[in-house]
This record gives sequence, structure tokens and C-alpha cells, in this order.
Amino acid sequence: VQVVESGGGLVQAGGSLRLSCAASGNIYQIAFMGWYRQAPGKQRELVARITNDGRTQYVDSVKGRFTISRDNAQKTVYLQMNSLNPVDTAVYYCNAHIFHPTAIVTQQYWGPGTQVTVSS
Repeated sequence: VQVVESGGGLVQAGGSLRLSCAASGNIYQIAFMGWYRQAPGKQRELVARITNDGRTQYVDSVKGRFTISRDNAQKTVYLQMNSLNPVDTAVYYCNAHIFHPTAIVTQQYWGPGTQVTVSS
């Protein structure tokens, strides 16, 4: 299984970015997909996640600014980030909890990460 992010980059404060993450390989079903981030010197934190049936969860600091969505057919999750500010600067990681065929529990996979830098 591969999980690969795209869409990071440099943006000015107040700007927007859209991250994408695609999972591929021996996948029966994806239970959860989500985005985490890790800023320099800080622990990795959950930003947002979405279940297979579309239920979402956000960290308080991004509520109203970020929107997570997924395309189950394409095994892809998106993170639309608006009103970005410098504190959002971090490496953003995609996370997926995947059922393999015949499996009864999920396995967790991480992407390599994509850098998001917000300049003031």
C-alpha cells in the first residue's frame, strides 16, 4: 500500500492551499483518512479526519478555515485550507486506516509528508 500526498507549498498569510492524498495498492476498504501536521520542535497533531461515511473531526484551531473531504472511489482525501496563517506552517502527513481483503482489523499507513509554509 502506498499513501502519497501532494499540494503543499509556500503561501502568504490569508491565502489558501489544497492538499491531496491518494492511497493505492492492496486495499479492500479505507475506514479513516486524515491529516496530521508537525511543526518544528512540536509533536505531530491531528488536523482533521473523515470516516468512510463522511463524518468529520477537526482540531479546534482549524475549525471554520479547513475542510476535509474524500472520494471513496478514488481512494483520495483532500484538505482545503483557507485563511492560512504562519502558525499553520508544518509538514502535513496523510494517514489512512485500511482494511486489506479478508482482514478484520485495519492497518495504519502514513504518507511521507508535504511541507506547507505560510509567510507573514
